Amino acid sequence: MEAVILILVLLFLVFLGVGAYAAVRVVGAARRSVDRTISQARRTVEDTALRAKSYGQPGAAGELAQLRLSLRTSMRATQDALHAGVAEDESLRETLSLFERLSAHGLELDAELRRLEREPDKTGLGQRLPALRERTEQITHSADALRWAARDRARKFADDDLIALNEQIDVEAGALRHWTTPAADGRPQAQQRQRPGQGSGQGSGQTQGAGSGSSADAGPWSSAGEGAADGSDAGHRTGSQPGPEAITGRDPNRQQRYLWQKAARPESTT
Repeated sequence: MEAVILILVLLFLVFLGVGAYAAVRVVGAARRSVDRTISQARRTVEDTALRAKSYGQPGAAGELAQLRLSLRTSMRATQDALHAGVAEDESLRETLSLFERLSAHGLELDAELRRLEREPDKTGLGQRLPALRERTEQITHSADALRWAARDRARKFADDDLIALNEQIDVEAGALRHWTTPAADGRPQAQQRQRPGQGSGQGSGQTQGAGSGSSADAGPWSSAGEGAADGSDAGHRTGSQPGPEAITGRDPNRQQRYLWQKAARPESTT
């Protein structure tokens, strides 16, 4: 009885642990999904606001918004392209590590541009804009270079695969059309096939030739035996050959009759 109670307690603890683990996993997945949705919504709102500021506010504030928008767009596109490509090409992991280092500089520049949007000194802000613009162009140029290199690599692999596939298809198509390939004498292979009677005739001729050749090449030690054998064979053939058969007419009563033939009428004696 105590053993049964102990087993039930252990089963209850196991089920409780499995349920707690599953609940933690579900809650974690739901939290990550919510965080992802919130971050995407926040990013969309920020991009829309930056786009509105770049078109609606003139001067340094509008240029700062345009710099932030171009930086965020380039970095996000490069990140998506590399994460999508690393799942198929393991050699992009080093490229992804380089992008992470570049992303740290991009996040630092984006934070600085965000702080400068609330800067009241527009004169000092205008003096710093050329350096900020040059730094933004450097980061976006590096990100674009990584993104286009990854895309060109994937396209090159796809083109090579397509070329190899086309070659295999051409070889298979040629193999399927093998009956139209001409032979060495210029005639199609289909016309060179032997008829059923030709092979048997040639085979019998070759057999007879082989028999005569074997009798001729038997050697000097078997010449007397061969002569005797030939004489006995000739006599046996002469004595066993039947005479000419008599030519007789067909008996109408013994001919095979078919169902569709009419019975012959008896001849009248009158």
